[in-house]
Amino acid sequence: MRIELEIGDETITLVLPDHESGQTLASVLRHHNRPLNTRCGEKDMCAGCTVELLSGRLTPTSGGDDVQADGEPLEVRACQHRLSGSVARIRIPQRSRLSYSPQVLESYRINVPYADDPLVRDGIGLAIDIGTTTVVVQAVALDKGETVATASSFNAQTQLGDDVLTRINLCSTDPDMVSRLQRAIAVETLAPLIAAVMDQLPGSTGPACIVVAGNTTMLHLLVGEDPSSLGFAPFTAKFLAHRPMLGTGLGLQLPETVVHFVPCISSYVGADLTAGLVASGAAYDEGPCLLVDVGTNGEILLAHDGSVLGCATAAGPAFEGSGLSCGIRAGEGAIDHISFDPTQPEVAYQQIGAKGAKPVGICGSAYIDLLSEGRRAGVLTNAGRIIDSPTFTNQLVDSSGGRSLLIAHGQGKRAITVSELDLSKLLQAKAAIAAGILCLLSRQGLEPRDIKTLYLAGGFGMHLNLANAIACGLLPGFQPGQVQLVGNTSLGGATVALMDRGLLEEYERVARSVETIELNREPGFEDTYIDQLTLP
Repeated sequence: MRIELEIGDETITLVLPDHESGQTLASVLRHHNRPLNTRCGEKDMCAGCTVELLSGRLTPTSGGDDVQADGEPLEVRACQHRLSGSVARIRIPQRSRLSYSPQVLESYRINVPYADDPLVRDGIGLAIDIGTTTVVVQAVALDKGETVATASSFNAQTQLGDDVLTRINLCSTDPDMVSRLQRAIAVETLAPLIAAVMDQLPGSTGPACIVVAGNTTMLHLLVGEDPSSLGFAPFTAKFLAHRPMLGTGLGLQLPETVVHFVPCISSYVGADLTAGLVASGAAYDEGPCLLVDVGTNGEILLAHDGSVLGCATAAGPAFEGSGLSCGIRAGEGAIDHISFDPTQPEVAYQQIGAKGAKPVGICGSAYIDLLSEGRRAGVLTNAGRIIDSPTFTNQLVDSSGGRSLLIAHGQGKRAITVSELDLSKLLQAKAAIAAGILCLLSRQGLEPRDIKTLYLAGGFGMHLNLANAIACGLLPGFQPGQVQLVGNTSLGGATVALMDRGLLEEYERVARSVETIELNREPGFEDTYIDQLTLP
């Protein structure tokens, strides 16, 4: 059995052993180091692994007749088809590969002073932010407190599942997945990034110490702990406190390097928020203030009258493009901003990367623009339905997701669209974040206007049009002047912990001081969520 793969300008031939004939195309390609964007864990819940069948036949895993190209490329989801016959020719579009460079936020704002008392007096310390989607490693010269090198990449776990819950479910159904996911983060992601950073520093023998921040599930998987208990009530974590380990205990070839984990707050409010709460200064703000991190997960902390309330929202990874017909993560070729001009018949857009190149898809910040500007321009109803606008008549198309709005013609002449089904998913994600904010405020008898500072953390927040985020209701009732962008405070918090050994103890104190609530048990949350499902 043979597969001929067209990947960009390259054609690759794979000759397969007989035992791979019953596997999905996505599995076969992963085994041959050509992983696809199987961001939903191969559950047919997204279109991340869509490929084009140019010739040959494939068999649907759900049964039925074989499918084959009939003179035109046929789009199929690789996780839902097996090879059939002796040869197939398949084109893998860029949007379905894990080969494009992610846009990773490496900058942050530190709003607190810290001592010049590093964990180790000399050498190189590494600060690491492990996100569900992306990972950043930053090297710091400990004697000077200067950042000297940085490297980042996708978290290799995204090949197995796009969000935290998918990865937890994988572990609960197959115990072998714990070691597989640990290898994906430690060996396939961190080891190459650490090597890339150290290669930028001639003469360095290796990191003297490491501080890691990330959400609770990511830290469990890094140390090889089964996170299954995080997936069902009472959502019990195996550990939350600061934990030092040798690098070899993580599968890294660092026998003398101690790795310190920033303490987590709860099962779904992790070490990234502990680091952010301190680094942003929110933990010491007279307030009332909010720390909001909208990424693959959504976490919110409210500091008021000497106490901190926290929650995690079930927004899902829609703002990372998951589950949307043309959604992708922010990276080269992603449309990152959209606008409507009533005097022009076409939707205007900007994209990340080279001008003139065809876009690949749409990322989260552009979807926020679409919700806000589409409503303002009279293209969308408050329920997210697409209106027959006389200006944009030529941009209206029909699709399997209902009526759609044509945004651009992308690579391979593929229409990049936003469907009413996409809009429904975006409104659900938007409503979850907004309802989480409003419920925390309600708990303390506050209104959005009472908040002195809303610290907006994460890469998604840094690239938002704030006015549009407010206008679409993602940050309901706020004003741009209340919002301070603080960037990747998870990485920033890990960095200052390298330089001030007393901060790890302070992180422990702060983490234990936060009261977390489960929104599904919060009176009024469901009603608030439903109210936020519309556009203002």
